[in-house]
Amino acid sequence: MSAGAQKSDFTSNLGRIYGIYTGGFVAFVVFIGVLERAGVPNHILGYLFVAFTIGVYAAIGIMSRTMQVDEYYVAGRKVPSFYNGMATAADWMSAASFIGMAGTLYLLGYDGLAFILGWTGGYVLVATLIAPYLRKFGCYTVPDFLAFRFGGNAARIAGIVVLMSCSFTYVVAQIVGTGLIGARLLGMSFEIAVFVGLVGILVCSMLGGMRAVTWTQVAQYIVLIVAYLIPVIILSTQKFGIPIPQLTYGTVLSEIQVREAALGVSAAASHSVPFARYDPLNFFALVLCLMVGTASLPHVLMRYFTTPSVREARSSVAWTLLFIFILYFTAPAYAAFAKLEVFTNVIGKPLGELPGWLYSYGKIGLIQVCGTNAVDLATITAACGKIAGHTGILQLANFTIQADAIVIATPEIAGLPYVVSGLVAAGGLAAALSTADGLLLAIANALSHDVYARMINKNAPVARKLVIARVILILVALIAAWVAAQRPADIVAMVAWAFSLAAAGLFPALVMGIWSKKTTATAAVAGIWAGFLATLTYLVVTRYFPGFGVNVLGMYSNVHPLTGAALVDIAKLKAEQPQIFQQGWVAINHPLASRVGYFNVANISAGLFGMPIGFLTMYIVSKFTTAPNKELQDFIDQIRQPRGAAVMIEK
Repeated sequence: MSAGAQKSDFTSNLGRIYGIYTGGFVAFVVFIGVLERAGVPNHILGYLFVAFTIGVYAAIGIMSRTMQVDEYYVAGRKVPSFYNGMATAADWMSAASFIGMAGTLYLLGYDGLAFILGWTGGYVLVATLIAPYLRKFGCYTVPDFLAFRFGGNAARIAGIVVLMSCSFTYVVAQIVGTGLIGARLLGMSFEIAVFVGLVGILVCSMLGGMRAVTWTQVAQYIVLIVAYLIPVIILSTQKFGIPIPQLTYGTVLSEIQVREAALGVSAAASHSVPFARYDPLNFFALVLCLMVGTASLPHVLMRYFTTPSVREARSSVAWTLLFIFILYFTAPAYAAFAKLEVFTNVIGKPLGELPGWLYSYGKIGLIQVCGTNAVDLATITAACGKIAGHTGILQLANFTIQADAIVIATPEIAGLPYVVSGLVAAGGLAAALSTADGLLLAIANALSHDVYARMINKNAPVARKLVIARVILILVALIAAWVAAQRPADIVAMVAWAFSLAAAGLFPALVMGIWSKKTTATAAVAGIWAGFLATLTYLVVTRYFPGFGVNVLGMYSNVHPLTGAALVDIAKLKAEQPQIFQQGWVAINHPLASRVGYFNVANISAGLFGMPIGFLTMYIVSKFTTAPNKELQDFIDQIRQPRGAAVMIEK
């Protein structure tokens, strides 16, 4: 049988293959439920969940091993749009989406919708402005496109720098997610769980590259979407008899408002009140930065290089949006049910009657009571005893739950069987692993393909290219795991920063490269660096060197979204504590950190400065430099045509 016939036979059987896989996964969950009813300890069930899920992903990764360049980098460009949409959704819905989205909505309420609007809206930009045209170009990586379109290694290097800046902190956050889930499921220390998760990441991607990652991510999407929907469907059914949580969401919000009033929560801080945490400028700036950043992230764009045609790339984006929508449409209801359960089952209870799950999450630093980690009853009793007038009843003001705990803990908060908790944790693990795989592959491919094969050794044999790619993959993964094991305090913020950096550094170059034939190479390189460095400077200065920002760059205090009052009285602080304005690198709890800037723009939305600077720089410099030759302009016209084969065929 020819290779083409084998490929066709494989893709035609995908429905049957993944149907069997889904049935097997459901049967496994039922089996775990039976074991739980039989009295098998929870930690044993946790080990079984991890062993089964990582074992399946590893098997897919090993079976998909390859020594062909196009298979390793772009899965042979034969992934049907439906399955590529599913794989892209898994690649996209990281631990931040699965674990953090509902948690963010829990903590921010209405203002958390900025993340949903931005992240889903970004795929509209992907479909209309970028993905089909990159697929028509026929490249392996985003820096490949920049290098060809803008003539040489200057644009390639600029693209690689932005790619690395966006992707590394993002992958560290995913490994932190695997560590948190592993620590909860396996009962081991966070630091060890990080490296256990790393093994799962590497076996999925190391041997087969994009080919292995693609088919693994399809399997991971099935796990994560089932795991996300089941708990909230159960809660909706138990409470209202309707198994569609989106339909009962409004009723839950009404009940939350009643509980908030009883607990003394001010109307301005209510879950449903808009612009209580972000003012309108920062809300819509965040939506814009997340949208544009989504459309520029290399690990997302490279997924559309794997489809058989331009048409399939475009339809693949539509499938991606549908598969992401299923989770994001559920996240607000998940957050609302979780908050209602906390208000019902935790707040207002005597300390001695608090549920056991609270201490499980307190031990890994995700829940605090009376200002201390809730490791056991004695610890929280002592901490609460130091608060004047504390009655031994847990008050809302004395309870803190981290965003990362909400989704994983909700089944336990609601008293559901452990099998549901294990299922949710397995889904979170799938989300973290799938995104980590894609990010590591984007980083390793940039270094092996764009640096080694394109700039250092252009005549390297195929086997050596792939060995280099795998070695780099392992090294980057180990460095990321080491950083994750340190539990950097800023990692969640840095993930959000990645979108602003991508928006400022890559989006103008991609859009102008496709839609403006007369954008020159000099203009593109200048625009990439100008936008990227402007955004990076704003991020670093406002967070780490705010004293320098105030003294040298003329930054001033941001204001409170509700009251309009300055977050920092700079004149008073300078008079009373002048030394804090002379400090260099400052900690996250420094009184100026992330509280100063320009025009009240939070650093999470720094792309608002860099993106227009990038576009403007490219436009102006193009006016004063020689336009691309006719051959290149004709080439760009050809990229925009929806029909026909890829323009550039990789050797």
